Amino acid sequence: MTTIVMGIYREGRIELLEKPKGLREGRVRVILTEEEPKPAPRYLEFGKYKGDKDTTLEDFKDAEWHGEAEFEDLNHK
Repeated sequence: MTTIVMGIYREGRIELLEKPKGLREGRVRVILTEEEPKPAPRYLEFGKYKGDKDTTLEDFKDAEWHGEAEFEDLNHK
């Protein structure tokens, strides 16, 4: 039986954050990961980048990808 349990490695010791269910003892394999902080989510909002006028729905429609004729041949080969 294989079980994955989260833990912390600190100063040469491994501390399990939870008790493995159904196992009293067993061999272990340790994989250490360095977690990087996740960036804050970013959202596109109407008027976020204001200039002389507010962002409109038409601006979003103009920015949509509709393909370009010069790339059509590349997709069909």
